[in-house]
Amino acid sequence: MAIEAWFVDETSGEVQRLPRHCNPKEFVSLDYLAELGVLYWRLNPANYENDEELKKIREDRGYNYMDLLDICPEKVADFKEKLKNFYTEHIHADEEIRYCLEGSAYFDVRDKDDRWIRIWIKAGDLIILPAGIYHRFTLDTGDYVKLMRLFVGEPVWTAYNRPQEDHPARKEYIKSMVTEKVGVALDAY
Repeated sequence: MAIEAWFVDETSGEVQRLPRHCNPKEFVSLDYLAELGVLYWRLNPANYENDEELKKIREDRGYNYMDLLDICPEKVADFKEKLKNFYTEHIHADEEIRYCLEGSAYFDVRDKDDRWIRIWIKAGDLIILPAGIYHRFTLDTGDYVKLMRLFVGEPVWTAYNRPQEDHPARKEYIKSMVTEKVGVALDAY
């Protein structure tokens, strides 16, 4: 089963850990996520230590550092404060690569029109958020996720809270969104 993603009902208030679907529901395709630079693979989390596809992704993209992170009230000090920090809208100077091994959680990303898209990751989902995309993270009501984090080189996880329009990663991201549309033929009606 592919990952689920949808536009967030922004009138529902900040109910951080609920699905927050629009009425009617507005699902988002993998193709639309790819247009935003969000990449996705469906892998076998039971075999992550010996998974040839994961090995190939890591080699092709230069991810030479890996760690595992359990996020739940029992394993994270100041759990509520950490979730609040993760949910603050931000960017990173590098890609954010997360592979869900157990549990589930939400990544929210901004689209080109500044609308929130909620991406529900579950065991087996690997996503890559491009450098410079506005996003945030939270657990769902299951209260648990085990994630593999991948990095190029030593891990750097510095969040730059919005606004960051002058940050080099944000400028490059915006440029890539504009460049991809140049020269694309429009369908005739």
